[in-house]
Amino acid sequence: MSERTDAATAADRRRVQQAALRAGVWVAVAAAAVVAIITTVIVAVMFATSRPEHGPPHPGPGGGGWDGPGDRVIDLDDVVPLAILIGLIGVVALGFVAWWASKRAAQPLADALEVQRTFVADASHELRTPLTTLTSRIQLAQYRVERGGDVDAVLADLRRDAAVMDAVLTDLLLTAETAGARAGDDDGVASVAAAAHDAIAVIEPRAVERGVALVAEASADLHVAADHTSLTRAVMALLDNAVRYSPAGSTITVRARPAGRRVEIRVVDEGSGIAGIDPDRLFARFARSNDAPGGDGRRGFGLGLALVRDIVTRFDGSVRVENTSPAGTTFLLDLPSGGRHTRER
Repeated sequence: MSERTDAATAADRRRVQQAALRAGVWVAVAAAAVVAIITTVIVAVMFATSRPEHGPPHPGPGGGGWDGPGDRVIDLDDVVPLAILIGLIGVVALGFVAWWASKRAAQPLADALEVQRTFVADASHELRTPLTTLTSRIQLAQYRVERGGDVDAVLADLRRDAAVMDAVLTDLLLTAETAGARAGDDDGVASVAAAAHDAIAVIEPRAVERGVALVAEASADLHVAADHTSLTRAVMALLDNAVRYSPAGSTITVRARPAGRRVEIRVVDEGSGIAGIDPDRLFARFARSNDAPGGDGRRGFGLGLALVRDIVTRFDGSVRVENTSPAGTTFLLDLPSGGRHTRER
C-alpha cells in the first residue's frame, strides 16, 4: 500500500478505537451512576419506612423499666417490591445507555460504509460516459478497418479517452480518500477553454449519434481556481445531462465569461426544459425528474448533477439552474477566478 493509504488506514483504526473507548467510558460512568442512585434510593426508602424498636423491659432497683431506644425495624413487605421496581428501572436505564453507546461506537463503521457506497455509485456514474465513448470509437475503428480506412485518428482519440478515464478514477479515489477537500486544492488553476474542449471530446460521440452539436465559447486566457480534471468532470456531467434531453438538430453551448473575481460558466441547451421536479432539488443525490423524457434511452440515477455540486463546492464555487423553459435550460457554474492566491492579493 502507499504511504497515503497506510496513513488513512491508521486514521480509520484510531477513529474506531476512540469510538470504542468513548462507548466503554460512557457505559462505565452510567453504570456507576445508576448503581449509586439505586443504592441511595433503596437506603432512603428503607430508613423512611422503618420504625424504632425499644429495648425489652428488665427488673431494676426501682421496678421494671426500658433500656431506651433500640434498633430500627424494617418492614420487608413494603421495601422488597419497591427495591425490585427500582432495580428494573435501573436495568432499563443501563440498557438504554448501552444501546446509545453501541450506536456511537458503530458510527465510524456506518460512515465507512456510506463512503464506500458513495464511491461505488460515483465511480460507476463517472466512468459510464467515457465507457460509452470508448465503445463508440471502437465501433468506428472496426468500421474503418473492415473497409481498409485509416484508424490512426481513432486510436489517438481512444488513447485520450483512456487517459480521461484514468484521470477521473484517480480524482474519485483521492476525493474518497480525503473525504472532500484535499491538499493542493488552494493552488489549483485550470483553463476553462481546455476543460471545455476535453469534456466536449468525451461527450461528442454520443452527441453525434443524437444529432446534437456541441460548441465552446471560452477565451483561452480565462482560468478558474480548480484543477483541470475536476473542472472537466463538472462540465462533462452537465454536457452529458444536456445531450440526454436535447432534440436532434439542437445545439449545446458552453459559454464562459469573467464576472469580477469570479468566472461564470454556462451550459445552455435547447431541450424541453426541466419538468416534474423543483430545479433546486436536482443537485440532491439520486434526485431526478420523472416527467422529463430521456431521449437517449439510458436510465438516469440522479448522480451527475450531485457530483457537479460536490466538485464546485470543493473549490469555493456554486452551481444552479439559471433558467429553464420549453425553449431550453441554462446551468450556471460560478467559480473563483485564477487561483485563490490571486484573489487574496
